[in-house]
Amino acid sequence: MLSQVKIVLVGTSHSGNIGSAARAMKVMGFSQMVLVDPQCEVDAQAIAMAAGASDIALNATIVDSLETAVEDCQLVVGSSARSRTLSWPMLTPRACGERFVQEGEQGAVALVFGRERTGLTNEELQKCHYHVAIPANPEYSSLNLAMAVQTLCYEIRVAYLERQSQVFPQEEQPAYPRHDELERFYQHLEKVLFKTQFIAEEQPNLVMNKLRRLFSRARPESQEINILRGILTSVERRVK
Repeated sequence: MLSQVKIVLVGTSHSGNIGSAARAMKVMGFSQMVLVDPQCEVDAQAIAMAAGASDIALNATIVDSLETAVEDCQLVVGSSARSRTLSWPMLTPRACGERFVQEGEQGAVALVFGRERTGLTNEELQKCHYHVAIPANPEYSSLNLAMAVQTLCYEIRVAYLERQSQVFPQEEQPAYPRHDELERFYQHLEKVLFKTQFIAEEQPNLVMNKLRRLFSRARPESQEINILRGILTSVERRVK
């Protein structure tokens, strides 16, 4: 299950943080690092900070966008340290670990971390099913990137070990759509809402952002998404 977890770093600007994050990952048993539009290279400093985990940093997958990084993932959780104007379903670190272990048995899952100074943008956070915030001391909540990676990877590992120790058969987990399938559903939904004149082309995000939040909260399964796509196709036929 641990091999299904992607640790996604967006816009990392300091190579040492890539190395330190790789070390944090390897200590907890994770190996899949994905770098989204990194602002630095995996250089000598990254290798030095990785210590014995340089293989993870050197083998990291590099992509241009978060969309590409998580397109095959059925669960995407973004790490967020600050409140947003648009509230989103939240997980505690402990619940995040449990959720990853449940869904990581079925397919790829991703834990996303933002830029060192500014974190993830609102647009990037809306690509996630859930947000997770580490409940640090409010008077001094300064966590560097590797600390955040270490903390959340630890929670996933603890949940994984607890699940391995259970003697009773596990419940079969439902099949959830991959990120790219969910994005195609949103595109289809937006297209139909344009055709039926439910939303205006000038300001589509006013409604679509709230609908994304609704479906993120509901977590529809793959079969349910297929039903919804079928309904949208039926509406399109009637409109024509």
